[in-house]
Amino acid sequence: MEKMNCPPDFRCPISMEIMKDPVTIVTGVSYERKNIEKWFFVYNKKTCPTTMQCVESFDMTPNHTLKRLILAWKETLVAPSSTSSSMPQPLIKHDEMVSLFTALESSPFKVSSMKKIRAIVELGDETKSDFIRSGGVEAVVGMLINQFDNSDFVSFQACEEALGILHLLPLSKQDEKSFQLISKPDPMRSIAIILQRGSAEARFYAITIFRKIAKTGFNWNPLIEDQGIDLFKSLLELVYDGICNKASSYALEILFEILSSSKKSRLKAIEAGAICILIELLPDSNRSKSEKMLLLIKLLCESPEGRMATVDHSLGIPVISKTLLQVSNLATKLGVKILWRVCNFHPTERVLEEMLMHGAVKKMVTLLHLEGRLSSTKKKVLETLKMHCNSWKRHQCFPCDLKDYLGVK
Repeated sequence: MEKMNCPPDFRCPISMEIMKDPVTIVTGVSYERKNIEKWFFVYNKKTCPTTMQCVESFDMTPNHTLKRLILAWKETLVAPSSTSSSMPQPLIKHDEMVSLFTALESSPFKVSSMKKIRAIVELGDETKSDFIRSGGVEAVVGMLINQFDNSDFVSFQACEEALGILHLLPLSKQDEKSFQLISKPDPMRSIAIILQRGSAEARFYAITIFRKIAKTGFNWNPLIEDQGIDLFKSLLELVYDGICNKASSYALEILFEILSSSKKSRLKAIEAGAICILIELLPDSNRSKSEKMLLLIKLLCESPEGRMATVDHSLGIPVISKTLLQVSNLATKLGVKILWRVCNFHPTERVLEEMLMHGAVKKMVTLLHLEGRLSSTKKKVLETLKMHCNSWKRHQCFPCDLKDYLGVK
């Protein structure tokens, strides 16, 4: 409830979490200190995440006023309601919201109008439903499409504000009208471009909308045909940045939805550097992200290009080998499937040697004792060991009893 009713200015534009130690940079925008420090000094960015302006100074000034306002606001959430009961929150009238919709087309102050609409929608489920019933989705989506063709900064900012409203909506198949309006080619194209070029906050809105749409079984092929490799680059950039864990996780989910439904899209993802990014991020990822990344690598390794990219990466086999028996049961099963595919189609001497050196063979032997009789994972382990035990048996670390078990002399 606290986050739902939180004023937008109290949230860090990077993480979208309520700020505890707000600091202001040279562009005048305030961020949570640890997030902007990571942006500048860990990821070596030289832009303001919100405005995307280049910054020459990385000085940060503590925003004591904003911090006091946030603390005061938090106190009102837990304070006794005796004083507040005499001051009920003003009800937002239906006519006020409709007047904002009608002003969108003619008003030169579109950004301001969009912010007012968003403030109303954020008040609760009732105003959200009223927004949908009153034609708000049509008005905001129409503004998004019409303004996007303009090249000026204000128009682009208005489009970003539009996403700030749309990402608050459920966008499920139950709300069929809203879903159909937003999932049309023109709005989806606009959202995809904001995902590529927008501020950190707008990109979070875009990825949130895409995630909700992805859960409906949306056909991504037209958008992929339109945006091509750029769509995958923007998704992978969110995964790689890792500044906002939620956005990174959403991007992985969307990539899975796209890649699992279209084999053609996998080639574009590989071309965009998906294998390289996923392999490099895998060692430092938590359990949930590791499983999602391994699932994507498995999908990509179903194609020759994906397998070659995995084999050619210097960390490919070592990183996959390390995940076996260390992350989770699901991660182990996915790791075995990836190595099984690689061993079937690219069993080079270097690959087999790396599997032995980095413990994959030893862990596979352990899996023979852990997995059930009819386990598909165990079957793949046995196939892999039987296929290449003649190469591995020459090494001292290959178990002698396994040679008898596999019938190898």
